[in-house]
Amino acid sequence: MELFIKAVTVHELEQLREVSIATFKETFADQNTPSDMELYLEQRMNVDQIKKELLNHNCAFYFAYHQKHLIGYLKLNFNTAQSENVLEGKAFEIERIYLLKAHQRKGFGKELFQLAVRLGKEKNYTKLWLGVWEHNHTARLFYKKLGLVPLTQHTFLLGRDKQTDLLLQLEI
Repeated sequence: MELFIKAVTVHELEQLREVSIATFKETFADQNTPSDMELYLEQRMNVDQIKKELLNHNCAFYFAYHQKHLIGYLKLNFNTAQSENVLEGKAFEIERIYLLKAHQRKGFGKELFQLAVRLGKEKNYTKLWLGVWEHNHTARLFYKKLGLVPLTQHTFLLGRDKQTDLLLQLEI
């Protein structure tokens, strides 16, 4: 199985928005209310918000393609773009790493993760961190297999629902 990964440009904004919404819904819709999902998507995945993130020089988005089909994406945050101030500037954040369900468990997530590690090392980071919802057991197991360990936790607001994200870290 071959995965083709490329940096996302601002000209691909609508594609990024579509895959962001699709993967988020596939991952979380079954465990959250429709109103909380709708509110979150309106606030965090609207065109203006995604464009702002795409234009931020401390953010990096990458599309993942398999057999010429867009199957997921990766979002990295560096410096001030990080959603939390953790690990004293020695770490960068994987904010989003999503694949469409039909393409999970095929090694593609690991390839995206390895790209993130390589990019972080190129920027002289020694650690990475990410947040994962405490009830996303599949993702938690995936990250454990990759060697991430607990750091702390924070509150993630999905619509009006305050949820707990576990913050995990990895020395790279």
